[in-house]
Amino acid sequence: MKKEIVGQLHSQFEGIAQTCQETGTEFWLARGLQEVLGYARWENFRKVIDKAVISCHTAGYEPSDHFLEVTKMVELGSGAVREVDDIALTRYACYLIAQNGDPSKDPIAFAQTYFAVQTRRQEVIEKRLADVERVGARKKLTASEKELSGIIYERVRDERSFARIRSKGDQALFGGKTTQSMKDTLGIPKSRPLADFLPTITIKAKDFANEITNFNIKKDDLHSESTISREHVKNNTDVRKLLTDRDIVPEQLPPAEDIKKIERRLASDEKKLPKQAEPLPELPSDEDG
Repeated sequence: MKKEIVGQLHSQFEGIAQTCQETGTEFWLARGLQEVLGYARWENFRKVIDKAVISCHTAGYEPSDHFLEVTKMVELGSGAVREVDDIALTRYACYLIAQNGDPSKDPIAFAQTYFAVQTRRQEVIEKRLADVERVGARKKLTASEKELSGIIYERVRDERSFARIRSKGDQALFGGKTTQSMKDTLGIPKSRPLADFLPTITIKAKDFANEITNFNIKKDDLHSESTISREHVKNNTDVRKLLTDRDIVPEQLPPAEDIKKIERRLASDEKKLPKQAEPLPELPSDEDG
């Protein structure tokens, strides 16, 4: 996610955060959250909230501690006011709502991190967003490799073909360096995959080459290891050129943090969240933020 988008979304989410004056409890109102998350209709957003309530109960927490029905007065265009239903939400409730949204949309992806951490500092949120992006890229690479492995076995009927083809693809992407050579250069343990220590840009590059190979194997009906290998080498070579033309040399990039450590850190944040969220107090019925 681009820095300027993060900054814009951070400002929007900060603008709807509220604090109960009597208890200091932090909360958000659902109708405000609906707007920043991009839901046009309250009825549709209410369905997402209902799913989040179920998730809260399934996780073993009391929904009424995190989802509090309230009413507020809103001004109509004519200058008159009317009462509308709303829901006060804890940080945990907002997180669950975000988890039920589409993470391909920037506001949803941002919300999933914004509500998962116990700080609203933008630099911390940016770091976590980058971690989430890298973990997501790694999972996508795993999926494209699994698809490629399945296609190769289906057509070549040799369990070792995928490893040989992937190795040649790595050599093409890393300027002639083998997978093991890259692991040695980056100081990666022998038992761990290279991709677990690659930066996000390189993970995405490998995945992109895989996707092209998967597509072209089917499109061109390739059935031999040699033709599939040539295809995969070509795609990795082309992806490498795309990177090097922009002064990104894959084999010269420093190693990134162990993806397993990042996954554990993200999981720890999520486990702590419901325990750290204070139950909602009774709020004034005309609270409108």
